[in-house]
Amino acid sequence: MTPVSVVILTYNEAENIERAISNTIGWANEVVVLDSFSTDDTVNISSQAGAKVVQRKFDNYAAQRNYAIKEITLKSDWILFLDADEYLSDELKTEITNELKNPGADGYYLKRRFYFMGKWIRWGGYYPIWLLRLFKKDKGVFQREVNEHVVLSGKSGKLDNFFADDNQKPLSFWWHKHIDYAHKEAALLLEKRNESIQVNFWGTQAERKLWIRYKIWNQMPVYIRPFVYYVYRYFFRLGFLDGRTGFIFHLYHGLIYLLIIDSIYIEMKKKLKKN
Repeated sequence: MTPVSVVILTYNEAENIERAISNTIGWANEVVVLDSFSTDDTVNISSQAGAKVVQRKFDNYAAQRNYAIKEITLKSDWILFLDADEYLSDELKTEITNELKNPGADGYYLKRRFYFMGKWIRWGGYYPIWLLRLFKKDKGVFQREVNEHVVLSGKSGKLDNFFADDNQKPLSFWWHKHIDYAHKEAALLLEKRNESIQVNFWGTQAERKLWIRYKIWNQMPVYIRPFVYYVYRYFFRLGFLDGRTGFIFHLYHGLIYLLIIDSIYIEMKKKLKKN
């Protein structure tokens, strides 16, 4: 057994959860599913697959993950966060096992390989995306309600091999999820709750992205910035090399989704002025 507790967040993940659990059960000390009171068969599937199930009402992703760190009794000092649609490559599992025998850091960045409609999205700045998912549970805390990230109080390192993000749900689910994200992003933009977030252009990939978001993106004209970003991502970051499926993804995620955020933001702003 690798001395790590795997924590998987779920809400109605019956299509994905069995794969995520079977990928890590028997390799990790334990697999814990933190469920937000799913209404499908997620809990039954998780229990039958051998995971420990804990339920908590969902408020936001950062709070949910921080609850797992602080409130759930875990068997290991190391914690690895996965989403239900993610799984570790065999090479990464072997690398983690070997690294934790004599760890040289308090937390490790893992590189995510993202799939859209079954295709690996490799270009457009989408690979590798480094995410701090493996760390000592007393060394990390999550910030930001949407697209949350870890603040690590200690030394970080990087591992060489990847984990995959490959959702088995239909495309309609992706859109519903991103409409929900868009409302939350617009609300954060309106309320400008950015002061407590650690940003640093010369820091980690996550810190650099947040610096660009708060120092440049949020200052750009509404409705103009999505087009600027799309051109940058699709042409300058070679997103067109992802082919037909990549064209659909970069158009949806790199342009239309951002236009929806700006539209909701303008709508919220007008409503606030009326009140």
